Amino acid sequence: MQARNSDLRYGDVAMSFHWLIAILLISNICVGLYMADLPRSDPSKFVLFQTHKSIGLTVLVLSILRVGWRLMNPVPALPAGMNPALRGAAHVSHFLLYFLIVFIPLTGWIMVSASPLGNPTSYFGLFDWPNLPLFTGMTREQLHPIHETWESAHVFLAWSAIVLIPIHVLAALYHYFIRRDGVLQRMWFGTHVEPTV
Repeated sequence: MQARNSDLRYGDVAMSFHWLIAILLISNICVGLYMADLPRSDPSKFVLFQTHKSIGLTVLVLSILRVGWRLMNPVPALPAGMNPALRGAAHVSHFLLYFLIVFIPLTGWIMVSASPLGNPTSYFGLFDWPNLPLFTGMTREQLHPIHETWESAHVFLAWSAIVLIPIHVLAALYHYFIRRDGVLQRMWFGTHVEPTV
């Protein structure tokens, strides 16, 4: 068990954040796509929305913690022999993924907070998660365009993740099956990573 990152691999904390956020984010995208096609009259739609919001807020909290942990822990270096273009693409895609895991749920929270309906978010039925106080006192007519803007941003970022996540997975498989350089193993529990030359 190794909590912190080393020069060769990620530690258990970073790996736990990575896989838990990945599972929750992918699950929530699936829930979002499913519930978007449900008619308003469907009785399960409200429950699905509350579940979607609860998972999203969980992702937001975990992602903020992950970013904080990332800032305090050096990231294992990419293999020395990697093509500079691939190295650059890896850095850009990781930055975008960090951006998305924070800003997809954040835009969702802003969107919900600006909703003219004013429905609270029941966090897994345990308590009501507060809306952001930015829009307190605004009328439904004032809230509507703000809500629409943040909903569009939320949907755009979610679709960006739908594109980027498979690319990230394919890149990991490329490292594992073709390059065989240990990049995937360093983000998996209990694996051994040899230094690259």
